[in-house]
Amino acid sequence: MTISDFYNEVSRLTDTDKTQIGVADTKRVLAVAFQLLATYDAATAADVFAKGLAVAAKKAVKPAPAAEAPASAPAPKKAAKAT
Repeated sequence: MTISDFYNEVSRLTDTDKTQIGVADTKRVLAVAFQLLATYDAATAADVFAKGLAVAAKKAVKPAPAAEAPASAPAPKKAAKAT
């Protein structure tokens, strides 16, 4: 997934019948959030990010369709036994 894919997915989920937020607005807010995180030291940025994930886990968000979800790497093959 690219950062643009991420921005587009957030924009798609944010713009609802009740909340009209344009793609450009959503992308700008996300870009500024990442810029702000980049100014923090690694521990602080990780702490803020972890807290954000914890809050997000409490809220229901419809995940991306399976066809658009990033594919996981295939499981490694087992080595053949030497005879």
